[in-house]
Amino acid sequence: MSRSHRRTPLSWGDALQEDRHEPSDERAVLVHVRLGREEDDAEEFAALARSAGAEVAARLHARREVPDARTFIGRGKVEELRDLLQAVDARLALFDHDLSPSQEKNLERLLGCRVLDRTGLILDIFAQRARSHEGKLQVELAQLRHLSTRLVRGWSHLERQKGGIGLRGPGETQLETDRRLIGIRIKQIRRRLEKVRSHRAQGRRARRRATVPTVSLVGYTNAGKSTLFNTLSGAGVYAEDQLFATLDPTLRRLELDGVGPVVLADTVGFVRDLPPDLVTAFQATLEETCEADLLLHVVDVSDPHWEDRREQVRAVLAAIGAGDRPVLEVRNKIDACPQLAPRIERDEAGLPVRVWLSAREAGHMALLRQALAERLGGLARRVAVRLPFSAAGSRAALYRRGVVEREWLDGERGWGMILNLRGGETPPLPAEAQPLAPDEIPQDGLPARP
Repeated sequence: MSRSHRRTPLSWGDALQEDRHEPSDERAVLVHVRLGREEDDAEEFAALARSAGAEVAARLHARREVPDARTFIGRGKVEELRDLLQAVDARLALFDHDLSPSQEKNLERLLGCRVLDRTGLILDIFAQRARSHEGKLQVELAQLRHLSTRLVRGWSHLERQKGGIGLRGPGETQLETDRRLIGIRIKQIRRRLEKVRSHRAQGRRARRRATVPTVSLVGYTNAGKSTLFNTLSGAGVYAEDQLFATLDPTLRRLELDGVGPVVLADTVGFVRDLPPDLVTAFQATLEETCEADLLLHVVDVSDPHWEDRREQVRAVLAAIGAGDRPVLEVRNKIDACPQLAPRIERDEAGLPVRVWLSAREAGHMALLRQALAERLGGLARRVAVRLPFSAAGSRAALYRRGVVEREWLDGERGWGMILNLRGGETPPLPAEAQPLAPDEIPQDGLPARP
């Protein structure tokens, strides 16, 4: 595209810097489009762009009832965006919505620069943040699933398949070859992640047999989960004031008075319109949340939109199957709100439901430890039962749930078992289970199978 295109005033673009710069691949124009009555969170999208390493040069705002099928924003806005990109010497346009493959391709052709939608931007941030082998595999899987719908026909010299003299091609276009190779790589990654899921499941079963509760930190990205995790457990997890500062899940042991050891899990933060490919790819990690005995929902009360953020996290939890987990809400960053004081809020039964604190203040952790101890104190119970040999299916289900601590053969009457059940275990016991008296439990009962 010619650089001599007529320059227009920047009034339509809300340019942040009007001085001239050398063209840069990291200088970007943010495109905010409000569709219908939806709310536009421009500041969050700008924070996402900066987290990815982009330099926000200008912003373009638009409003439409429905997206344009060809370019999403329409011909007139495309021309404005092209002029704005040239005026601020930017080579990247970031859209705060998901674009179809054809829309992305059309915009790149008309604008003469790279175009990235919201999903592509979040995937790029995750790719930068992943450090562990598991995290890199999960991000690569999400990227490949996203890329598989956006392969560009750049190999026309291999597309001659219609036959005839001089028109007989190799039988497979480069586009088809790329799709086949991506499909092979996706299958390889899924097999590796299945092993990761199996290892995590074994760890959860071992913790259940040892009656060790698991507490998982959840919340909107940049709500302070990693800072709270570090202050509470003494871990050295990277924590910074940016979106998706930490990505890889981390487990730490925590000792609570009256409870004993507890496993604390720091997981990836959520965000509005979290890409479905990411939710699918991170299933192995999110299972730690779905299987947790208690969720610590960290909320940043210094954010003016904190109530909306809280509801968005609840919606994501419901979508991944963790909506029924017990929750203790942590209202964080009260140091930024002088009118708020550290305290514990309780329900009608006296059970802690909310803790107000600052994750930066070590002195506030005593309140959180107290609330955790009260919520987890009566969580586990040990029961001794007998299952008849005809209940082999129920016995296998108990092992899958990881609640069997000991097992022995009780003559011809079946299997004797000691189970560790937690609050939320459903169903609590198989219908065929018969309770055992203390004198019916042998001292040399066999341990549960691994």
